[in-house]
Amino acid sequence: MHTILIIDDEVVLLEILHKRLYSFGYNSLAATCGKEAMDIYKKNNVDLILLDVKLPDISGMQILQEIRKEDPWVPIIVMTAYSGVQGAVEAIKLGATDYIAKPFDIEELKFVISRCIESQKAVAEVSHIRSNKKEKYNFDKIITKNAEILRMIDLSKRIANKTQSTVLILGESGTGKELFANAIHYNDDGSRSKGPFIAVNCTALSEGVLESELFGHEKGAFTGAIVQKKGLFEIADKGTIFLDEIGEIDPKAQVKLLRFIEERTFQRVGGTRDIDVDVRIITATNKDLLKEARNGKFREDLYYRLNVISLVIPPLRKRKEDIPLLINHFIDVYRKVLNKSITGCSDEALNVMFNYNWPGNVRELRNILERAVLLSEGEFIKPSDLPLEISRQYGSAEIDEIKMLDLMDLDKLIKLYTEKALVECGSMTHAAKALNITRQRVKRILIKGSSL
Repeated sequence: MHTILIIDDEVVLLEILHKRLYSFGYNSLAATCGKEAMDIYKKNNVDLILLDVKLPDISGMQILQEIRKEDPWVPIIVMTAYSGVQGAVEAIKLGATDYIAKPFDIEELKFVISRCIESQKAVAEVSHIRSNKKEKYNFDKIITKNAEILRMIDLSKRIANKTQSTVLILGESGTGKELFANAIHYNDDGSRSKGPFIAVNCTALSEGVLESELFGHEKGAFTGAIVQKKGLFEIADKGTIFLDEIGEIDPKAQVKLLRFIEERTFQRVGGTRDIDVDVRIITATNKDLLKEARNGKFREDLYYRLNVISLVIPPLRKRKEDIPLLINHFIDVYRKVLNKSITGCSDEALNVMFNYNWPGNVRELRNILERAVLLSEGEFIKPSDLPLEISRQYGSAEIDEIKMLDLMDLDKLIKLYTEKALVECGSMTHAAKALNITRQRVKRILIKGSSL
């Protein structure tokens, strides 16, 4: 049951409210003066406060301010006998959640209390989500020992609190550009991390639609605009907007984006009123934007406005020292999610993944390990648990070694060919069938290096 603290010097009203609140399913505590109210508040877990404006010792407004210093979130409903709204407006400015005028209908009070508690519940959930995201996107959670990635983390930490600086993140698809964007937002020590983080994939929005999505539109601005719509820049006010694949936006949207960055104001499509918002802009692309600008495919002035601070995230093939770390991390994640008993990766499978080129970078590695953990039936992930495109690339390297040699020891040649068959077939049983030999012989060749 939620506990409500009632602060009012009318004893009869306190008794009535106590009975009615109990019938509604609430516990209640009562105080007839400010000092008593603060003592009760500090000694109990209070979920909502009903506060009278006039008290015998100190004003309700002072109580409101004192409680707000202790707790910015607890709902406070001000009860006022004034017929005008001036006192209520002042209370709202000082942090009251809502107000109700005396004399009030008890059903109306029940509705206001229910609405405030539900609103507080939503605020608490949002706060919890933000707290979890800050933990999830902590820079210390980025798995790496690569010197360049560590340098990018250090730079990102230093710019996290630079609220107006635009950031351009460069890197191939799947390298973790959005991870860095989230980390910059949620590690801002100021108020921005409490604001929204809005991610926009510019490739997913067609020309014309993108401008309306970013800046909003007025009713009747174009066919189908039947109501006014806020744009994502407006929704992201006091927070961060992340424009992924920024190189894909159309020229008209580029012009409007440039104007917004320079003036920090914009107009909705079809509108005439300037709208001011406070938004940090982080953009990302897998293209060479400077080259695109010089080829006339991207505005050069916009490129320089976006590129105030740049982060370059290297592809996975250039940070291979991170592959074993990432493999262990994703195995640990997915074995818990999928309830598997896998403890690691076999040396053979690790060798296959270490030598793979990873065109899809960390995203591809994560997806493949989810699949491997799901399909694996043993304690360790084996080459047969990996997709054919990975094992075949590894196998082709081995056969290239055979082609490069005119002559070699016959046992070595047989072992290399058997290893290739194992990689392509996925198991000893299927490899033995393809080579037309017994499974035991395949095992003997692989272990001893001899066909005998």
